Amino acid sequence: MTAVRTDERQDGVVLVTIDRPHRRNALDPQTVAELHTVFADIAGRPEIRAVVITGAGSAFSAGADLKSTPEDFDRTEATPTAALLGAATSELARTMAAQELMASLFERIHRLRQPVIAAVNGAAVGGGFALTLACDIRIACPEATFGAVFIRHGVSACDMGTSYHLPRLVGASRAAELMLTGRVFDAEEALRIGLTVDTVPATNLIDTALAKAAEIAAHSPLAVWMTKETLWQNVDAPSLRHALDLENRTQVMCTATGDLHASFAAFRDHSTSRWKPL
Repeated sequence: MTAVRTDERQDGVVLVTIDRPHRRNALDPQTVAELHTVFADIAGRPEIRAVVITGAGSAFSAGADLKSTPEDFDRTEATPTAALLGAATSELARTMAAQELMASLFERIHRLRQPVIAAVNGAAVGGGFALTLACDIRIACPEATFGAVFIRHGVSACDMGTSYHLPRLVGASRAAELMLTGRVFDAEEALRIGLTVDTVPATNLIDTALAKAAEIAAHSPLAVWMTKETLWQNVDAPSLRHALDLENRTQVMCTATGDLHASFAAFRDHSTSRWKPL
């Protein structure tokens, strides 16, 4: 039995669904390893242009599966960290391996060439919250909830990239309040503070996210890749000069494909431009 389902669409969009509704899509090591495999495959397939990730049932992801045990990890090992997790004998080694397995997944998603949209269909707390933060865009239904809740359990709320992503998305002061209180907040607040870009009824959530992904996929593959990469790199730019230098080099590189001239020609001819593949 697989914990992750994929549905490839004709427009170059892939829908990835965490399929553990009986556990509110909690992320046990095997599920994380399967997600590693799925996103590694997506990264190597240039025909895939954008990704939507969601959860089955009424939750996006309740975070780390606290009820999982090393014995649950009994299928194909997908990463070196997963192999370590299966072989580790001490509790400290297993905890570190599980931490690295999940954190490296979120880094993989954030650094993926293709943009990733989180369709948040319910609770996204703990590791599930960190997963949404690693995505490029978040769209939620009214029933969605969010929270960096680790601090409630005696450990730091700085976990799985949360302390990196959240201040950059909502500001340092807002992030501090959310992380220090560990409170769970709703979709209305998420939209108001800029964490999500839209709130739509649950029945329309997946279609809305897929439509947004298709809108992105309609653009030049290289332009989308370079926009995502340059955007997130320049979030950390030490100065405007550094950001402009990276933008200038990226723009010049993109013009070398001929897509810009083809687009201008299509505009003059009132036709649709055909982009070159990667």
